[in-house]
Amino acid sequence: MKWGTRYPADYVNRLWSSIQRNTERPTRLVCFTDDPNGVDPAVVTHPLPEIRILPELSWLPWRKLSLWQAPLADLSGDVLFLDLDVVITGNIDVMFDYEPGKYCACENWTQPGQGIGNTSVFRWHVGRNTHIFSDFEENGEAIRKKYGIEQVYISREIDEMVYWPREWCLSFKHSLMPIWPLNFFKVPKLPADTRVVAFTGKPDPDEAAVGEWPVDIFWKKLYKFVLPTPWIAENWR
Repeated sequence: MKWGTRYPADYVNRLWSSIQRNTERPTRLVCFTDDPNGVDPAVVTHPLPEIRILPELSWLPWRKLSLWQAPLADLSGDVLFLDLDVVITGNIDVMFDYEPGKYCACENWTQPGQGIGNTSVFRWHVGRNTHIFSDFEENGEAIRKKYGIEQVYISREIDEMVYWPREWCLSFKHSLMPIWPLNFFKVPKLPADTRVVAFTGKPDPDEAAVGEWPVDIFWKKLYKFVLPTPWIAENWR
């Protein structure tokens, strides 16, 4: 899904190029967006799915809940969702075969053991668990207050959730960054079995690749630092 201006069409095109390099079966990329300009013509584009949502939530990850309705464009069966700010680093065909029919997600890296799936990389079955969408449309404000974050809501209300094998999906910031102060001296390493690296928050892939970590408060530069990381550019193209 691409909305607003944070991520340009180039992010979609790099994702599509990465998918092509890391799949061996016929695969397509479907992008739901409010602005298809600049998106590779080989990518299937659709308008953002309709959802009844409060204005203050409409451009936040809560909008992802619109994917849980059915019908959903021309999608059917198991569908793999990838955030725009992920870097594919290995073959992802296995992610379509793993635990077929079930909701698969990353165990949230900052909340291990709490039963929360991170929705940077998830697979769901279109037409199942549509209550995730319909309940939110009916009681969106109460759900937001109760769960706070869309991925917690899904994790608590889904009929069954399984995690990807831990090594498949890692967080750049929480899994790969050397601990402070080693991040000032060591480049983040990419494990051989990793298939997708998620860039939650900052830095984004283009920033981390060249060693930039934007901060909103100057003193955070004391610990928010990343060295140029060549494997990002090698895979994110």
